[in-house]
Amino acid sequence: MGKKLLITEKPSVAMEFAKALKITTNRKNGYLESNEWIITWCVGHLVTMSYPDKYDEKLKFWRLDTLPFIPKEWKYEIIPNVQNQFNIIEQLMHREDIEEIYNAGDSGREGEYIQRLVFMMAKPNPKIKIKRVWIDSQTEEEILRGIKEAKDESEYDSLSDSAYLRAKEDYLIGINFSRLLSIIFGRRLAKDINEEKASISVGRVMTCVLGMVVAREREVRNFVKTKYYKIVGEFGEENLSFKADWKVTEKSELWESTKLYNETGFKKENDAKKFIMSLAGKKAKITELKKSKQKENAPLLFNLAEIQNECTKRFKIKPDETLEIIQNLYEKKLVTYPRTDARVLSTAVSKEITKNLNGIAKGFKNEEVQGYIKKMAEEKYSTNLAKTKYVNDSKITDHYAIIPTGQGYENYNNLPQLQKDIYLVILKRFLAIFYPPAQYNKIQMTIEVETDESNKKVETFIASGKVCVDKGYLEILKPNESKKSTNSEKNVENIENNKENELEILSKLKKGQEIEVKNYEIKEAETSPPSRYNSGSIILAMENAGKLIEEEELREQIKGAGIGTSATRGEIIKKLEKIKYIEINTKTQIVTPTKKGELIYDIVNQSMPDMLNPKLTASWEKGLDLVAKKEIEPEEFMVKLERYINSKFNRLIVKM
Repeated sequence: MGKKLLITEKPSVAMEFAKALKITTNRKNGYLESNEWIITWCVGHLVTMSYPDKYDEKLKFWRLDTLPFIPKEWKYEIIPNVQNQFNIIEQLMHREDIEEIYNAGDSGREGEYIQRLVFMMAKPNPKIKIKRVWIDSQTEEEILRGIKEAKDESEYDSLSDSAYLRAKEDYLIGINFSRLLSIIFGRRLAKDINEEKASISVGRVMTCVLGMVVAREREVRNFVKTKYYKIVGEFGEENLSFKADWKVTEKSELWESTKLYNETGFKKENDAKKFIMSLAGKKAKITELKKSKQKENAPLLFNLAEIQNECTKRFKIKPDETLEIIQNLYEKKLVTYPRTDARVLSTAVSKEITKNLNGIAKGFKNEEVQGYIKKMAEEKYSTNLAKTKYVNDSKITDHYAIIPTGQGYENYNNLPQLQKDIYLVILKRFLAIFYPPAQYNKIQMTIEVETDESNKKVETFIASGKVCVDKGYLEILKPNESKKSTNSEKNVENIENNKENELEILSKLKKGQEIEVKNYEIKEAETSPPSRYNSGSIILAMENAGKLIEEEELREQIKGAGIGTSATRGEIIKKLEKIKYIEINTKTQIVTPTKKGELIYDIVNQSMPDMLNPKLTASWEKGLDLVAKKEIEPEEFMVKLERYINSKFNRLIVKM
């Protein structure tokens, strides 16, 4: 009887597959073997693209006459330090007793690429059927489902095509333009940074991200604060009072006045004082009173970018650290697949979601969490998510959002505290979607002060109040939980009480009612610069880069396309820091460019500015996505890529 060969992404995953299959295995050199199964593993990338000098020795030297370098046939090679494991996999593939091969690599584009390269170099017998295992977690049920429902690998060919093209694109742009710009500008750069020699590293995504960081830094650096002066009125009756902010309207004497900085303030303090004097003795009347109720649902679930941003805010850690931790939680069976762009669940998963909840209720010994689950049961909160915003099959590509599996708690107690904390963040976000919305009472009031009866000019003041009357999901996701508040819990409570008091005062008043003016005051305000990126917010900015595109048609065309992928964004930030183009403050995680980074930005901006524009990078990303969806052929993508590289070279050479 023949055997089945299963290839996982790493040894620890191989062990989980063996456990799930409930097989007794013998540990061999680089694999596990039972009567029916052989389970082996990759150790990251085993195969890589060959450098240009492997095509021709002359290409070892960076010269203009050898550029651009675009191979007609691509060369690959085994990475030397993992040659042994590759040999083991290759030998296993060619064993005569192998009847089926299961590709159980990481369930994503990068995982597909790693495995396909191994298959390409090892060349298994074409008569042997190869199946693809695609799983969302490493629980026993999911592993067994993945094996049972494994599809013919050919069904993932378009994903593989996209992965190959991504690698070729990064290779061609990186090698060609890094060499070209280094040849043209390397000496100038070396002189500017006071080094003997310098090279310029350019990347399809990396350079664009550098551009975002430098542009934001210069915005902040060049920002000039501007003071302006707001008017606040205090109104009320007897011992009750509240404050309202002045806002210019078409009814105002000051409509379109050059004295105003904006619709709520004056350029000069003296003009603000004169304005207050003009209001002295004038009557005030409530002309509009709107009362409403507002509902606010729990936020969507975490994808990788969102949890990376959240962990940067809460724990001051870098995105790649967050991914490493969540990857560990995934391998410990505690959460689902981490490298996902989706913030929703699939319909199929939503129908089985009570399994996750029951698992948490039975297995997770946390008093706070158990309290939340108990309340869910007592209040009979719905677990039918199908028609909610948290379930949307159209917004899922490879994987759904990151959620707890409800399993793996035998591993929880041994986790470092930070990993426990991050697990709780994911768990609470998940539980919150089952809670009712938070509810608020809102009041908005318009007060008019008549300044000139003859021409019916009035000045308008706006007062509003909002208070939470039912916390709903906020019982779990407490406001400002991710921020270190400067107020004590007592002060926060006082602020909430003040809101309630203000709302109570406003609710007693009526439309058409004249109201006493108690006082007017001037409040000095100033404009604020944009915030610098931190290591988490730059990840979100990369994910949402399509929104930065000004042309509406193109923005719509690449809607949902960012720059980089969930699996690579953290690594890109890490690389930029490693090559000293950016710096990340270890305490605050604030990202700033280095002198070298800014100089390279200027060089790229001078020579090929489109490399700094998210439009270009996001467009290529969209193209790769279309290949994966079989909407364009890989050949078409490659033709466009080669055309772009050649045209860019021609223009730059002419400029020289």
